[in-house]
Amino acid sequence: MTDIFADVEPMVFKSGINVPYSWWTGETAGTFFMSIRDEKKIMGRRCIKCNKTYVPPRKVCPVCFQDGMEWVEVSPVGVLESFTIVIRQLASLPRKVPVVFGLIRLDGADTSILHYIEDAGHKDIKIGMRVAAEFNDERSGSILDIACFRPVR
Repeated sequence: MTDIFADVEPMVFKSGINVPYSWWTGETAGTFFMSIRDEKKIMGRRCIKCNKTYVPPRKVCPVCFQDGMEWVEVSPVGVLESFTIVIRQLASLPRKVPVVFGLIRLDGADTSILHYIEDAGHKDIKIGMRVAAEFNDERSGSILDIACFRPVR
């Protein structure tokens, strides 16, 4: 078999092209984002069969595949289950490093949400600490309508 790329010199081109795009979120994610935007409420979906509450919400229960799900409000306060500290500035990171990302399980939810953690000294941040959502004053219907989570003091 002949290698058709044998005489081809590999080249890499760096691009400065920005390709913005948008997509339809669907009913489930749309309701989730609109409740944050319009009411500063974090909503989850609870399975009526296995009683698990998912945040971010799911259309169908991933455990028992039940499509009977009901909307429930969960607390904007929760527990930090895991975190990472980013120290390398990347173009895709809109905030200045160091940046802390945390997995937060909100009170009333059975799953975690990933978001920014602020005002936690890097040496003071601990798994198990309580954090609370801080909402932006101006909201547009995205997860960034929650500005960040801050330690509960």
